[in-house]
Amino acid sequence: MRRSEGRPELGPGKLAHCWGIALFLLLISSGCARSSSTHASEGKPAAESSAEVAPVLADTPVPEFNASRAMEYVKEIVAFGPRALGSEGHKKTENFILAHLKGDQVERDDFEITTLEGRFPVHNILARYPGSKDGVIVIASHYDTNWPLRTENYVGANDGASSSALLLELANQMRGKKRDGYSVWLLWDDAEESMKLPWDDAESLYGVKHLADKWQTAGTLKKVKAFLLEDMIGDADLNIERDANSTPWLEDLIGGAATRLGYQSHFFAREIAVTDDHAPFLSRGVPSADLIDLDYGYNNVFHHTIHDTLDKLSPKSLAIVGTVTLQTVYMLDQR
Repeated sequence: MRRSEGRPELGPGKLAHCWGIALFLLLISSGCARSSSTHASEGKPAAESSAEVAPVLADTPVPEFNASRAMEYVKEIVAFGPRALGSEGHKKTENFILAHLKGDQVERDDFEITTLEGRFPVHNILARYPGSKDGVIVIASHYDTNWPLRTENYVGANDGASSSALLLELANQMRGKKRDGYSVWLLWDDAEESMKLPWDDAESLYGVKHLADKWQTAGTLKKVKAFLLEDMIGDADLNIERDANSTPWLEDLIGGAATRLGYQSHFFAREIAVTDDHAPFLSRGVPSADLIDLDYGYNNVFHHTIHDTLDKLSPKSLAIVGTVTLQTVYMLDQR
């Protein structure tokens, strides 16, 4: 991930949290100070599986999501080390994803790019799960880490690994079942990260740009009912942004799904505009939404640093985003 276009003030949820801290400090010291540590997770214990999620409305099926298994996938991806283009870790991650999808309907989109740093092979991976309705819901995550940090043991536990693992667990839920709804395509897109820092739009998003062009030429984009992007969704202090660049009605649907599952406190406390993997599809008229927590550590201090490590993540966050994603798919099926 990418860049945000400005950082607006905190939303009501985090403002209330800060005021609570201020009142506590006032009571014990007759003064007030703002903490410089990362945001607290409001005392909520980490759930290990979807069995521990909040109850849903009676007429809503409970989505299946094994957060413990998803977290194991995160650990395995992180163990491969940095996943910059052309690296050993990148190749191991690609093979890991393909091995997990063995027996599924898999399409590879392989091509090469020329960047300021040279020429590189790029490998998008797509798994298709058929449905009964005419149309497709795409759920995407990038799996690479950025080139500038390739020598600094930057493993991108949250940025790339968490969302890629989430898609692997979604594949477990889709596998071997004929969906009573739209077909679901899971996309692990490559070469998302910018080849230089700070973020450079021209030197990033290569995988999704190529695929969006390819699908537009083939007429495939007309079949895509929604493009759901997962990014930086493992943060133990989970606060999914409302992305001002995303399709408003699809953002509303995600918010509705979160509310039905009892997770509204983790969604849309603030609104920011984010440039991310969904941009090439948005620009071509595909309804698209970015599920992203772009406040990773206090003031986003862990983002694109060697401190983006497993200890900052929680299975509960994977469970929340995974079940909300599945609920959103269900609600899209009903439209």
